[in-house]
Amino acid sequence: MEILYEDNHLVVVNKNNNDLVQGDRTGDQALDSKLRQWLKEKYRKPGNVFLGVVHRLDRPVSGVVVFAKTSKALARMNQLFQKKAVDKTYWAIVKNKPNPPSGELQHYMVRNPRKNKSFALDQPRRDAREALMSYQLMASSDRYHLLEITIQTGRHHQIRSQLSKIGAPVKGDLKYGFPRSNKNGGISLHARQIGFVHPVRKKYISFTAPPPPDNLWTFFLDRLSSSSSRE
Repeated sequence: MEILYEDNHLVVVNKNNNDLVQGDRTGDQALDSKLRQWLKEKYRKPGNVFLGVVHRLDRPVSGVVVFAKTSKALARMNQLFQKKAVDKTYWAIVKNKPNPPSGELQHYMVRNPRKNKSFALDQPRRDAREALMSYQLMASSDRYHLLEITIQTGRHHQIRSQLSKIGAPVKGDLKYGFPRSNKNGGISLHARQIGFVHPVRKKYISFTAPPPPDNLWTFFLDRLSSSSSRE
């Protein structure tokens, strides 16, 4: 685990690809369980340790995740998410360059629980929920493109489904149309940054998670760094 931040109220972690945020029917050890054990050992706490799951990332997705260490912090963080008062930025590596290279997407999401998949529709229908996001091309290699994404709604598999809909599925995402898996079994979608007003201290805080240490992510980081230095 890579701990990005911890205080008396919150702990922020950079999640690895294929880590579960919260336990499911697979029975695999989840990130919240690992964190509870880490807190228990760090502070030598007897008995159970409280840790609230504030939000989730899909299992194959990497990046920043926030947990609450007290019930008060959890309740207040839940309110922030409900009010859409949390800023979230994602990075995605895709095979096909979107046309145009930046823009806003509006679709209507229909979820199929049996397949654990969501479908992005162009037109509304009774069982669909509106999905809004914006994207911007940040850098390109010979074969792939890095997009920065912000979402205005938090639908199931929203980014994965909407990018697939416009012909730019996330690298490694077999479920949404990419032809090959990544070597690590994850997908090249990364929760890059999150920002919000601290639930107790009432000051705006923001956390940035480094992407996984593979050659393609490193290439894009270097490309962004060189572009920034030239400016």
